[in-house]
Amino acid sequence: MASARQEILNKLKKAVHNEPEKPDFDAPVYFPLEEPLEESFKANLAKVNGSVHLCHSKAELYSELKTFLDRFVKELIVCNESNLKSNLQKHLVPFTSTSQLPNDLQVGITSCEYLIAHTGSVMISSAQGSERRLFVFPEIHVVIADSEQVVAYLEEAYSSIKKKYPDQLPSHISLLTGPSRTADIEKTLVLGAHGPRQFHVFINQNFNK
Repeated sequence: MASARQEILNKLKKAVHNEPEKPDFDAPVYFPLEEPLEESFKANLAKVNGSVHLCHSKAELYSELKTFLDRFVKELIVCNESNLKSNLQKHLVPFTSTSQLPNDLQVGITSCEYLIAHTGSVMISSAQGSERRLFVFPEIHVVIADSEQVVAYLEEAYSSIKKKYPDQLPSHISLLTGPSRTADIEKTLVLGAHGPRQFHVFINQNFNK
């Protein structure tokens, strides 16, 4: 009866003489995504405890956002981006604009650069007009986007942002994938450990409305 050592040596000999299977370089690297991409983004963000609100028009988006924010105090809802502030005011959505973020900040409203359907990630940058603190400090982070900002894979997001800022990239580009989380303590998942406890993305599916 062959020893354990001999069995290992025999297996190694067979491995050397057998032709290894060649990889299929033409096979797709990623699994296919559902169409439209907003649905894939929604499904993948939900897997990491994020929430996506798909709206058929800008009016519907801000109406749904207003309903969502009704339970919060206006002074604890902050948005500092010019384009967003104009739309929030137009649709009578309560918010405050200030560089001095309140210690008990509840909701931060920002835009984004791109939404990555494959991972459910949100690409943000320092060029948006929101300070980095607004992505980290609030209990709830709300992102407002259009369907044109949804891309399939991360490579597309990076190539698109390079085209968007051809002369100089923003000093800070980051990816957000759901609420902040950690399982460092006794392997128990805790949301909101290093950032927002809730993560909501509102998408206008009809850019022209």
